[in-house]
Amino acid sequence: MKKIILLVALLCIIQLPAQNTSEDYSDKVETLDSTLATLYDVISGEKGEARNWELFRYLFKPDAKLIPTGKAADGSYGVRYMSPDDYIKSSGTWLIENGFFEKEIHRNTHTFGNITQVFSTYEAFHTEKDAQPFMRGINSIQLLYDGNRWWVINIYWKQETKEDPIPSVYLPKH
Repeated sequence: MKKIILLVALLCIIQLPAQNTSEDYSDKVETLDSTLATLYDVISGEKGEARNWELFRYLFKPDAKLIPTGKAADGSYGVRYMSPDDYIKSSGTWLIENGFFEKEIHRNTHTFGNITQVFSTYEAFHTEKDAQPFMRGINSIQLLYDGNRWWVINIYWKQETKEDPIPSVYLPKH
């Protein structure tokens, strides 16, 4: 009997929606392409332009992580694990105060069953009018398709540096 109760409780937890939203964002996560486009669009905007954090949160499965990596002053590499809310707290104000547009310029996608891994190369600009990016990098995005919608599970990213340029395989072919 205890096993049945535990199984029912587990199934209920899995079926719970991740977030309560006042908007219907289901069209934003119907396809892999719409989910990734929404991910980039929702953090992008001109200086002073508010972001739709409700939509941002809607993209992520509970317990999803955003994980930047970079080189510390001592030369070692580290990571920082953030929830979507941690990301909003640490970067939300900066995005609005400085203006930020992140644009995907290339994508490598690998899918097995209902899981997908995307290496998404990006360029970042302060305004949509900027001709040259101030930053580039790669987002490693893990996603789940649950039969109804796409969920972001993790985003693990690294900015390009002089020591670590983006390999040509992850750049658009010209």
